[in-house]
Amino acid sequence: MDAFPEEAEFRTEVRTWLADNLAGEFAALRGLGGSGREHEAYAERIAWNRHLAAAGWTCLGWPAEHGGRGLSLAQQVVFHGEYARANAPARVNHLGEELLGPTLIALGTPAQQQRFLPPILDVTELWCQGYSEPDAGSDLANVRTRAHRDGDEWVIEGQKIWTSLAHHADWCFAVVRTEPGSRRHAGLSYLLVPLAQPGVEIRPIRQLTGTSEFNEVFFAGARTRADLVVGEPGDGWRVAMATLGFERGVSTIGQQVGFARELAAIVAEARANGSFDDPLIADRIARARLGLEVLRTHALRTLGGDPGPGADSVQKLLWARCHRELGELAMDVRGAAGLTVGRDYALDDAQTLYLFSRADTLYGGSDEVQRNILAERVLGLPKEPRP
Repeated sequence: MDAFPEEAEFRTEVRTWLADNLAGEFAALRGLGGSGREHEAYAERIAWNRHLAAAGWTCLGWPAEHGGRGLSLAQQVVFHGEYARANAPARVNHLGEELLGPTLIALGTPAQQQRFLPPILDVTELWCQGYSEPDAGSDLANVRTRAHRDGDEWVIEGQKIWTSLAHHADWCFAVVRTEPGSRRHAGLSYLLVPLAQPGVEIRPIRQLTGTSEFNEVFFAGARTRADLVVGEPGDGWRVAMATLGFERGVSTIGQQVGFARELAAIVAEARANGSFDDPLIADRIARARLGLEVLRTHALRTLGGDPGPGADSVQKLLWARCHRELGELAMDVRGAAGLTVGRDYALDDAQTLYLFSRADTLYGGSDEVQRNILAERVLGLPKEPRP
């Protein structure tokens, strides 16, 4: 139940619009896309995302002066929840809308905001995130990709990995080392880099699911303008941390609704094949339901304001473990049948859930790194030795 009448009115508005518009050419897109399935109807989902934009349903929390609707956190929670409940297709513009856009609004220059926010708003330019590297996955302070000034440009050399949707992106926001001899958090800069240029090579990585939404990105003399650094040169760590803070925003509410839908499908299969009568399976289903409630409660408690140190790490640990365990539960409910696929390696939803969720505890900051953050920055325990 909504706490205030205006929230109930807004919920009705969102539900009505989605019901009216997830029809006709867009009706077949319900349930498509998402983790491990970003290849599904990609061009059609771009068209849907642009349809959302034309109707004013993108960048809801952005201030009106930057093209958004300036909606309250409560209204944004309502939208993301209803969007997921409608089984609307996964949007293609998440990295621009939810991560880079808010970063530029908070820390970008007026020129950067004027150049980049409008095409994020109307979904005409897509973005990817250049953080992880082969020897610096969750340890962002250890990046080795470097850039140096050459007149009015930065010249970039190095490699990024696990770059989600880089093969579809027009631009990359990348953390690179711009001060020779610097170590760890010092000397990093946050650059905005065009991908359609000589010196950039993108190689999709084939995953266990058979899809390739992650990529390697190689920079060999790639260039970007000198003024396309967010914040000051050398201030990239602070800017990158701001972006990561936006990553655990209100869109996670929709993620949790998706998890609940996956659990409902698991329960339905357990009842159909009789595995629900197994006390161990029934107990794990109950624990999964409790886990989803804990996840939602923590997300709502920490939205807005200053949630305190470590809240983002707790959120990442909670949802990654919850989702991975859902995948394991799906396979245990399925039994031996879950191990078989057709010759064309056509995975069903449960198999995709299991295989892709194996990565949930790694990407976006591995569990080990999140626990170190909590131990060192929240509990004040001695720091882990580092080279």
